[in-house]
Amino acid sequence: MIYKWAQNYRGDSLKKVGALFLMVFLAIIGLPAFITSFLGDSPAVKPQELAEKKVEKSNKKNTRMVKVLDVQSGKIMNLEFEEYIKGVLAAEMPALFEIEALKAQAVAARTYAVKKINQKGKEDLKGADISTDPSKGQAYLSKEELKKNWGDNFYTYYDKISRAVEETRNEIMTYEEEPIEAVFHSTSAGITQSAEDVWEVDVPYLQSVESIGDQEAPSFESETKLSKQEVYQLLKEKYPDIVIQDLMQQIQIIERNSGGYIKKVQIGNKVLSGEEIRKLFNLRSSCFSIEEEGDNLIFFTKGYGHGAGMSQYGANYMAKEGKNYREILTHYYQGVQIKEINEIEENILKSE
Repeated sequence: MIYKWAQNYRGDSLKKVGALFLMVFLAIIGLPAFITSFLGDSPAVKPQELAEKKVEKSNKKNTRMVKVLDVQSGKIMNLEFEEYIKGVLAAEMPALFEIEALKAQAVAARTYAVKKINQKGKEDLKGADISTDPSKGQAYLSKEELKKNWGDNFYTYYDKISRAVEETRNEIMTYEEEPIEAVFHSTSAGITQSAEDVWEVDVPYLQSVESIGDQEAPSFESETKLSKQEVYQLLKEKYPDIVIQDLMQQIQIIERNSGGYIKKVQIGNKVLSGEEIRKLFNLRSSCFSIEEEGDNLIFFTKGYGHGAGMSQYGANYMAKEGKNYREILTHYYQGVQIKEINEIEENILKSE
């Protein structure tokens, strides 16, 4: 009797345990399934994966194509806009620069490109939107060219370039709701030039600002030696009506700006701008002095480039000092705002 009762008790207990186990199992398995069906997202998908999917979806939505004229081959490349910006960034700024400086350059390059595309038609682009000719815009290097240039460092450098572009995707600088002329140069003379100093046009966001750290650039100081005959010939070819009797005696610097750049210089019967002299004699900067050495003239320059807008070496120094790309940009481009392309004009670039 006791044995039978014990058997029945054990059987009942097993049934209860089994039922309890089944309830727990259903609670563990069934409840999340119910929550999933109710909320719509699978808990098996990690938040990071969800974020990546959202970014991927957003990137596809914001994909824009641009037609780029390759001046070397004469062919037109149909490129995704942000991929084009990666090629520009890689060509225009050393990949070894700080990431925040690269981001600043990416935004400047993107802004410059958008401005150029909107001005399409002013030069022969053979149906393209923009050119790879640096004299008409910005330089560009393809992945194949970068692999040759960077060798074993290609993947490391290109990942860094890509990060700078992707983390600023679609961002441009604007002033009064319009893309700005985002001009830039390699190295200032310690202070940048205003647009008025360089091109005699007052641009509110292109004012002269201090640029600390440029002195550390390898291109900060340089010298260019030209024979007096070369100088005379270049001047005569450019200005046929120029009259020069004694070259060195007839070169007179009339005006410099606060940064030391030459604004006006008189040579013979001509008054030229420092920028005209820089381009004519292929000098690194219009911040220069001149010395006579026998039959030669030596031009001692400070800085590299026209000196307006962002100094790349100055931007890199600011990044080393802990400044982010937005702080860098708003320092060199006064009063600008950083916005996404779509905030300015929906169809500023063709969306695919």
